[in-house]
Amino acid sequence: MSDKNKPHAQPPVEYTGITTTKVPKTAAGVKAVKSALTHIKEEVGVVKGIELLAKLNQKDGFDCPGCAWPDPDEKRAFLAEYCENGAKAVAEEATKERVTPMFFATHSVEYLSELSDYELGKKGRITHPMYLKEGSTNYEEISWKDAFQLIGKELNSLNSPDEAIFYTSGRTSNEAAFLYQLFVRQFGTNNLPDCSNMCHESSGAGLSETLGIGKGSVTLDDFNHADLVIVMGQNPGTNHPRMLSALKETKKNGGKIMSVNPLEEVGLINFTDPQNPLNWFGEGTHLTDLYLQVKINGDVALLKAIMLLLLEEEEKNPGTVFDHKFIEEHTKGYNDFISDLKKYSFEELVPQTGIEEAKIREAAQMVLENKNIIICWAMGLTQHKNGVDNIREVVNLLLLKGSIGKKGAGTCPVRGHSNVQGDRTMGIWEKPKEGFLANLDKEFGFTAPRKHGYDVVEAIEAMHENKAKVFFGMGGNFISATPDTEFTGDALRNCNLTVHVSTKLNRSHLIHGKQALILPCIGRTEKDLQKSGEQFVSVENSMGVVHQSHGDLKPLSEHLLSEPAIVAGLAEATLKNSKVEWSKLVSNYDLIRNKIEATIPGFDNYNERVRVKGGFYLPNNARAKDFKPTHSGKANFTINRPSDIVLEKEQFLMMTIRTHDQYNTTIYGLDDRYRGVLHERRVVFMNIEDMQEMGLKKLDEVDLKSHFHGEVREAHKFLVIPCSIPRRCTATYFPETNVLVPIRSKADISNTPTSKTIIMTIHKTGNNKYA
Repeated sequence: MSDKNKPHAQPPVEYTGITTTKVPKTAAGVKAVKSALTHIKEEVGVVKGIELLAKLNQKDGFDCPGCAWPDPDEKRAFLAEYCENGAKAVAEEATKERVTPMFFATHSVEYLSELSDYELGKKGRITHPMYLKEGSTNYEEISWKDAFQLIGKELNSLNSPDEAIFYTSGRTSNEAAFLYQLFVRQFGTNNLPDCSNMCHESSGAGLSETLGIGKGSVTLDDFNHADLVIVMGQNPGTNHPRMLSALKETKKNGGKIMSVNPLEEVGLINFTDPQNPLNWFGEGTHLTDLYLQVKINGDVALLKAIMLLLLEEEEKNPGTVFDHKFIEEHTKGYNDFISDLKKYSFEELVPQTGIEEAKIREAAQMVLENKNIIICWAMGLTQHKNGVDNIREVVNLLLLKGSIGKKGAGTCPVRGHSNVQGDRTMGIWEKPKEGFLANLDKEFGFTAPRKHGYDVVEAIEAMHENKAKVFFGMGGNFISATPDTEFTGDALRNCNLTVHVSTKLNRSHLIHGKQALILPCIGRTEKDLQKSGEQFVSVENSMGVVHQSHGDLKPLSEHLLSEPAIVAGLAEATLKNSKVEWSKLVSNYDLIRNKIEATIPGFDNYNERVRVKGGFYLPNNARAKDFKPTHSGKANFTINRPSDIVLEKEQFLMMTIRTHDQYNTTIYGLDDRYRGVLHERRVVFMNIEDMQEMGLKKLDEVDLKSHFHGEVREAHKFLVIPCSIPRRCTATYFPETNVLVPIRSKADISNTPTSKTIIMTIHKTGNNKYA
């Protein structure tokens, strides 16, 4: 296929007929219920859909294939222990639509690449393993045996195991993830990049250094006891809607909420609980007591400004603001931190935040008056060059207040995909710790590789430079999730073979190596039948609870395999001298869990405890106020710097965001109800004063150009939408603007792509079709 006709690495550029509406005053409520039921009806059917939803996130049901927000430990809502987007995720997976071998025979790769990501996803579930031969235009059916042998042959023909990359999406179960990393390490590499590299890697790095664990320290119950919850760089109304119920409980119990985000998000302002029909038509619960619309990447400056005001009051009235008992007993580096903090002036920090001085003083007063503080965050803090600094500065504030390791207080990184945290616990990491590798060696009788592998950015660069020849993706939509779309597309095309374990069609199947395979697996909603009978899998939520997930539907096709079975087939076709009885392990997942128990701390009596309804908590040293795992043996204060980005004239900062009809790269629909944008995704949100200064009107068409070290990347045909956002800040949807994110623009330490700090310019095209 010529370069001219090669499939698109990014969605086609076309408009779908935009409509703008008033931004609603409250999130969730009856409209969320109606939206969820509409998706269920269209994709699954009412009767089957209602039966499925009744099992979703229940103790005897299946875990939501969407986000990793935890379920209540005790009583769960019978009516709806899920959110609107959870219902959409289930509808997508249980859809009646099918992508069969006949579909692939009649739809070429080139044709499919002309469809949008939304249209691709709506084609349905993939029913058979599919193979794209070198030079072929269409995928064709292949047997599982032949698929495994093809992969094994390609892997074993490599000059080094490090020429293979094994990516993992967050949805993979504990059992599948453990087998997957075991296979990869027996093959001989630590090239195990995963979706964490692109989202919360900065959280893991910052928390591990300061508190000794890369996970959060709070439980869901802590929200009932918090005096103050600070939500930073996060839009829970769309990305983790059930979190709004926890914030509602905080308010109900007398706590306060502070929200810090460049965009004013409806879900953080008002919430109408969809689990309580009596409240559907009211004004809902007013959540945020103080909303701070910080400039993009102005978070460290804001936190420093708040801490300077706290220090000022502490010095006036010693012992009344900071928790010196906690600081003396449990921390290190306090004096150096205070000395550095005093180098800044409140007056120089305020302009860097974009927030009025009076509001920052109000924020400091809220922190001063409250002792039990939870700080939550998501990618608004992590996807910056100084993303790790952002997290460490959050920890500094909590340490000053002694708000770690006690009820109603602590760190709360809000993870994205269900079980993304569990995958890391199972060993899906390119930088494994020695203790874990030594346990693998002992239990399985081999020597695991010690050399660190590629993370996501390094993997893309390695493929681009022909240092990696095989790409294997366990779930996910790699091309749409990663930065620098055209660069990444070229990298994947350089491979001899690309393989994707998937449930549905996505753009990664169309941006392929010389050969390509699609391996269809069963979903969370479906029964998993193995030789010993029906199986369940286990997952870990974002607060460290491990629990079981048990599908209820008959698999849509007899040609699907479970993810553990796919790994076992792959291992048996590839490894020549493995002592692992792969087929035996897959025959009964209890055997896999026994191996997890033998190698990973915290999983004692795994099979017994995971059968207790609701599961069990993994050990958490920060929650227990035990900071021995850090390099100092205590919780560490750190010295961090505010953003050093200086915009030139006519430049803007851009952050990528998701619509309300989207979860990660899965696009359920074309509406963003909470921002008043319907039927269109190619938009750029701007401050009205910036628009006026540039002579732009609502729905004017513009081109976007990102600027990084002399490199210019372009994204064409976007419509301008005025919104409440600080000046010189803009927001766009991903994956449409991933093309603007440079592969070399990444966070210090964590190597996370900087999808929230893109320097760009905006250029009017003269097309006013919708104006």
